[in-house]
Amino acid sequence: MKADELRKLCDSVPFHPFVIHMADGRRISVRHQVFIMNSPSGRTAVVYQPNDSFDIIDVPLVTALHVKANGAGSRRGK
Repeated sequence: MKADELRKLCDSVPFHPFVIHMADGRRISVRHQVFIMNSPSGRTAVVYQPNDSFDIIDVPLVTALHVKANGAGSRRGK
């Protein structure tokens, strides 16, 4: 995954929630752009959840980005 693709989603106007799919099978929801921070190099990102838990992501290990339809919380299909 290229850091530019992740930054593009983070900076989109209007913002649309999305899910980050990792190589190890994890799925990490990004609910709003204030919940994600990219490192200057683009190598890592930190994603916070509303309960203040967070994931540190190695961006090259991202396998896919899934934009949620109409900002809805559920995924369609697989």
